[in-house]
Amino acid sequence: MKKLSLLVGVYCAVISCTTEGVSKNNKQEKVINKKEINKTETKKGTALNSDNLEINSTKSYDNGIIISWLKYGKGEVVSKGDVLLIDYKVTLKDGSIVDGNHLWKKETFPFVVDYQMQTVGWDFALKNLRVGDFARVLIPSKLARGEKGIKKEGDKGWFVPPNSDNYLTIHIVKKQKPTRSVDGTRVWLFEENKAQKVKFNNSNSVVFHCMISSETNPNFYNSYRTNSPSTLKMSDKGFVSGLKKALINAKKGDRMFVVIPSSEAYGDRGLEGSVKPNEDLLYNILVMDVIGK
Repeated sequence: MKKLSLLVGVYCAVISCTTEGVSKNNKQEKVINKKEINKTETKKGTALNSDNLEINSTKSYDNGIIISWLKYGKGEVVSKGDVLLIDYKVTLKDGSIVDGNHLWKKETFPFVVDYQMQTVGWDFALKNLRVGDFARVLIPSKLARGEKGIKKEGDKGWFVPPNSDNYLTIHIVKKQKPTRSVDGTRVWLFEENKAQKVKFNNSNSVVFHCMISSETNPNFYNSYRTNSPSTLKMSDKGFVSGLKKALINAKKGDRMFVVIPSSEAYGDRGLEGSVKPNEDLLYNILVMDVIGK
């Protein structure tokens, strides 16, 4: 999966890919054109259908981000490691839509704060909002896609041109509680194969695709790129003890986010070139199979 995809591409790994294998071409990352957007059914009050909402207040920040509140939420302030369900769209200066959950006909997408699932500008803005807020956010290019921009497939022009400011409209619908927590490792299970019954023990092996991010290095590992899923034997100790704990009782087809504290990952030694000392990890996991009785 190409790292330059927006959140729609990232979410494909959680929702759209199947357990039958992942295409190396990953056709699901195509650019959605305006005709397809216009065909999408929208509900009143969604991010896509919010252009006529009045601004209540605006705040500018030293880094160039500007947040304009359309509606105020009453929930808690967003913080690092929160998993949020968001309704959003991203436009460019000319008004063209380049991202949004409506493109996949989803009412909301899950988003983990402070792991650059989108850009550093997103993470900064979200930590200045609270659950329930509906806001428009100007993210300057330097905190968005910067000088690199995002090219369309086949080198057919630009999806996001270089040095483009991003205009994010976002409604923080809900903060999602972890499905389970083990020794500080938190698991959010978004899809579960309830039909499969596995008597789980140390003889099992879990085969899974994943994307791994540290707090400063987003998607430093991505098994989708090479279509090479990992296999974890539950009898093995492994380097990341939190991952083993997260995958206990996993079933084929389960899709999850896992946040592993540094104490259950690489600790104060880090991982050269990828993880700094004392950094937590985010795993975006699709379970392909569970082997063993």
